Amino acid sequence: MAISTLSPTAYFSSFSPSNDSLISSSPFKPFKLPTLWPWQKVKIGPLTVSPMGFGTWAWGNQLLWGYQESMDSDLQRTFNLAVENGINLFDTADSYGTGRLNGQSEKLLGKFIREFQGQKQIQDNIVIATKFAAYPWRLTPGQFVNACKSSLDRMQLEQIGIGQLHWSTANYAPLQELALWDGLVAMYEKGLVRAVGVSNYGPKQLVKIHDYLKARGVPLCSAQVQFSLLSMGEDQIEIKNICGSLGIRLISYSPLGLGMLTGKYTPSKLPRGPRALLFRQILPGLEPLLNSLREIAQKRRKTIPQVAINWCICQGTIPIPGVKTVKQVEENLGALGWRLSSDELLQLEDAARESPGKMIQNIFQTR
Repeated sequence: MAISTLSPTAYFSSFSPSNDSLISSSPFKPFKLPTLWPWQKVKIGPLTVSPMGFGTWAWGNQLLWGYQESMDSDLQRTFNLAVENGINLFDTADSYGTGRLNGQSEKLLGKFIREFQGQKQIQDNIVIATKFAAYPWRLTPGQFVNACKSSLDRMQLEQIGIGQLHWSTANYAPLQELALWDGLVAMYEKGLVRAVGVSNYGPKQLVKIHDYLKARGVPLCSAQVQFSLLSMGEDQIEIKNICGSLGIRLISYSPLGLGMLTGKYTPSKLPRGPRALLFRQILPGLEPLLNSLREIAQKRRKTIPQVAINWCICQGTIPIPGVKTVKQVEENLGALGWRLSSDELLQLEDAARESPGKMIQNIFQTR
């Protein structure tokens, strides 16, 4: 599935690859991967994907991200640029989109895939990872399978790359949890998805669902979790280690901390909407981390987001920063094709530990 016919963009002209790994004093022990370019792929179970994907939470979300349908043409250009530069993994969910726009993210992805004007091989190699919400009315395996079929209808696809359970109900509806697991098994056995994964699973539940699916002959290929320099607590480290030992690919969502690791915002310059409340609480405590990101970015001739995303890649994860503009795609592509040195990784992790500001844990993540 590797795309070998593309030429490097200008964003890769100043890369300084380094294959150093973290020394033993760090809690993070990244895989020893080769230098990654956008068209050199990595594996998620049977799938071959780019070392970074893009998230589409904003596509249809008016409340948090200010989506308007007039943005669709810009979103399509954003999608096309990503695909043309070797990105083939796109993450979405059946709950992405507010109000009457529920499912809009999936609809747009399906439309953009169908209308892509590039090489047919590139189009065929696109991998959609969608998440099915554990709504309280989805009580049986059959209802969860129907959720998968509805997503296929919205995207007008015959098969989904990765079907993911969006969150665990173990904390409040343990009986429903088992039905949802059986639903994942059923959609895999019916060929509706090529692989299955989970999202927002803590270490204990992750091991449980891995063992349950394995006993049913279904490999758990991916685990999606909030993971960044803002989210490197004990649970995240444990989840990462479990994934490494069980052969599960860790997908890092919010690798830029909802935008707090972009360097664009300060306590006096906040984003619009609900994010401002969170940023006002956390940003004042991020000065050590942002200073280290800025220092490394200047030395590397990179940007702060590129350094933050590259840190996630150096942990052996696949980051999926959200994108909604061409400029964001162009910038995020600059996170590929090079690697932070071991000293730089330690500097960032030390600065993260010194920074009192931490990302609030997703309420949907279980233990």
